[in-house]
Amino acid sequence: MKILLISANTVKSPYPVYPLGLDYVAGAVGEAHDVRVLDMNDPVDQASLGETLVYYAPDVVGLSLRNIDSSEQSDKDGFFGAYLQLMKTIRKHTKAPIVLGGSGFSLFPDELMEVLGADYGIVGEGERLPELLEAIEEGRTDFFSPGILKAGILKKGATATTPPPWEKPFKRDFLRRKSYGAYYIKNGGMLNLQTKRGCNFRCIYCTYPHIEGRVLRFISPEEVADTAMRLQESGAKYLFITDSVFNSDYRHSIAVAEAFVRAGLSIPWGAFFAPTLPPEGYFKLLREAGLTHVEFGTESLSATMLKAYRKPFVPAHVEEAHRRAVNAGLHVAHYLLLGGPGENRSTVEETLSRLEDLNRSVFFFFALCAFTLIRNCTVWPWKPAKSPEIKVSSGPYSSSRKGSLPMRLFSR
Repeated sequence: MKILLISANTVKSPYPVYPLGLDYVAGAVGEAHDVRVLDMNDPVDQASLGETLVYYAPDVVGLSLRNIDSSEQSDKDGFFGAYLQLMKTIRKHTKAPIVLGGSGFSLFPDELMEVLGADYGIVGEGERLPELLEAIEEGRTDFFSPGILKAGILKKGATATTPPPWEKPFKRDFLRRKSYGAYYIKNGGMLNLQTKRGCNFRCIYCTYPHIEGRVLRFISPEEVADTAMRLQESGAKYLFITDSVFNSDYRHSIAVAEAFVRAGLSIPWGAFFAPTLPPEGYFKLLREAGLTHVEFGTESLSATMLKAYRKPFVPAHVEEAHRRAVNAGLHVAHYLLLGGPGENRSTVEETLSRLEDLNRSVFFFFALCAFTLIRNCTVWPWKPAKSPEIKVSSGPYSSSRKGSLPMRLFSR
């Protein structure tokens, strides 16, 4: 069969993000079917969508939804308007069944199946697609498998559950594009890679466990380094590791860094880190392997809030991890999340006062918002009956904001 995989993501600010997931989906399909990839972030692919649907004439269309909301308080519709228009365009040009997937879809699979009118959906990791393709090709209408949804099968009120983590090897396919990553190389130069999947942390707000599960599954350091070298040879100027937390297993992250050195990787790279207490010399070793940017998922510097968020560290660990990263000569950023359970003026001021100790850093502030349902293509954030006003007047961090900003509901 002919399979057309489409990345629906069109976010270009601050830089476009390469649709890594579809490389792995294409790799899982392998040579069993003819696969093409279209990227709606690439103007060339976007302009040729209708033409490709007609002349390629796919037997199945896979549509990857990476994002749900835009993280902008003023934008209540998120990306649903664009997704609906994309679905209309696909339906206009082909009668092929449409399969939804991606991290965004995995958060609201039942609602999105209904709102967008898809035929099938895959919750969690996309490597399950070949199983569905086999059933479609054989005409099996009674097909059922964990993580794979069919329109009209779920009873009213039922919900899709996250399937078990994918335990088979991951295969990334680099060969489905005429010029691999060319658009991204010309627009920022960043390409990305994974070293493992899953997250064994239990942070109360995070969506990773609903997408990849809690079990860590590692890609061998040698394979990661080989992928990094192929991306470098393709013209990448910077690599970003998309693991939920690169250092959630220190031994593996060290082995990856050492493999980078052996392979001769020469371009810089960055990753997300937890500010847990690292081994001595950890950041120095990673710096020698090409690491330039450390992005800490700190969320708060209040011991009360870190406990409420179920973070695996305390403020003293944050300060020490920060110090070691800065002393290693790395660029450091901290992501901070306001508005969690128990947040009040005192906990906010505690966080702000401790920021003075994190020198040579950039801070990104977000506020927590819980999404409860999707209705008429609108993201509806849950709000308390009364939205408390928090005013803070602490040096350069002075602010006054009422209510909350939508939290990012996609993989960073």
